[in-house]
Amino acid sequence: MNNINPDDQARIDAIEKALLARWPENRIAPTLERISALVDMLGSPQLTYPTIHIGGTNGKTTTSRMIDSLLFEMGLRTGRFTSPHLESYLERICINGQPIDAKELIFSFNDIAAYLDLMDTKFDNPISFFEAITALAFAAFAEHPIDVGIIEVGMGGEWDATNVVDADVSVIMPIGLDHMEYLGNSIAEIAATKAGIIKEQGFVVLAQQEPEAAVELLRRAAEVGADVAREGLEYSIDSRAIAVGGQLISVTGLRGHYDEIFLPLHGKHQASNAAAALIAVEAFFGEQDLDIDAVRAGFANVTSPGRCEIIHRDPTIILDAAHNPHGAKAIAETIQSEFTFDEVTGIVALMADKDARGILQALEPVMNQVIVTTNSAARSMSVSDLEKLANEVFGADRVFSQPTLAEAIEKAIKDSVRPLSEESLAILITGSVVTVGEARTAVRKKYAKAPVAEGK
Repeated sequence: MNNINPDDQARIDAIEKALLARWPENRIAPTLERISALVDMLGSPQLTYPTIHIGGTNGKTTTSRMIDSLLFEMGLRTGRFTSPHLESYLERICINGQPIDAKELIFSFNDIAAYLDLMDTKFDNPISFFEAITALAFAAFAEHPIDVGIIEVGMGGEWDATNVVDADVSVIMPIGLDHMEYLGNSIAEIAATKAGIIKEQGFVVLAQQEPEAAVELLRRAAEVGADVAREGLEYSIDSRAIAVGGQLISVTGLRGHYDEIFLPLHGKHQASNAAAALIAVEAFFGEQDLDIDAVRAGFANVTSPGRCEIIHRDPTIILDAAHNPHGAKAIAETIQSEFTFDEVTGIVALMADKDARGILQALEPVMNQVIVTTNSAARSMSVSDLEKLANEVFGADRVFSQPTLAEAIEKAIKDSVRPLSEESLAILITGSVVTVGEARTAVRKKYAKAPVAEGK
């Protein structure tokens, strides 16, 4: 993160306060009406650069970061918008792989602030936090300027605020059950909403999907005449081998074979994310061949904070922002297949509107014991409710509780100190992006570590 002088920091804090005073991200009025009117008034900044648009349920942020890194290594100026953030809202808006400079953000916010207030008066519902920060990102990217925008969907697709872009390439990562109160009660219903980002005569990359999701996505692609690249058909992961600090993969793409790619991330799902990112970049460049050295460098420089992130050693502390059963299953499989821990202590704090039982069931096979707790979000599930569910899934003898996340971390670290033991012990902190963001800050503060660089 860039060093920010006190005056700029005060202004950045004031902007955050102003944004947070708006409708929160979990309050949705599904429509593109407000954001469309807003960007029209701003001169449609999102149409001043080509865009790659990333949707799906899991893997969106990591895949966005991979696409960003690849394009940057190929000499393009990139703008990346992702959500939610871990520690600072500035993480959401990145230029050339780095959180936006404070002065650039202040300048862009000053440009749009009056329009936000004006739009509040024109509709029954005000401009929300997410709509405002999406417009802010679009404006900042246009002002910079960038060569290409990498835009992650916030929720759904069809009516998501980001869907005012005219994407050259759409990417849809695996679709699972999440945000069902807004997206539907089945995989097919959710997929139909997420398919809304596929543009007329565009190109869409489809990661591995459940059959009922694939049907909806392919139906939409056919309706709008979009070209399709599907994992396992038009492109494939040919090999994957565990390596020190990550994995070594080879991918057959649309026009070539890419081998000996080191990916500094763990898990089969990350290999799938990497393949989708690579195909998206292939599609973006059209008939132009990709330089294999740039591809290898782009992947080698990828970071994904909060996604199977080892933030500390001795004890090994792993952060993962899994917040639905699909994501929890992915981190559980990664822990089982790519690490050799003798014992894993879990720390879990979830949002009350999530499938807590499904998440706990996915995690149970890899956690010897679990500490349930809460995070600072108003939507966080109470410790007592989570403990009750955990007792049913794990058995009461494997479940402990702490009133706060900080206390849970302290307990887990204290319990991991076993001077006479040669066991390999790990602490896995998971359950939500908020949980992981707060844990990231707490662990680094405890061990007085310098902030982890996001640089290329």
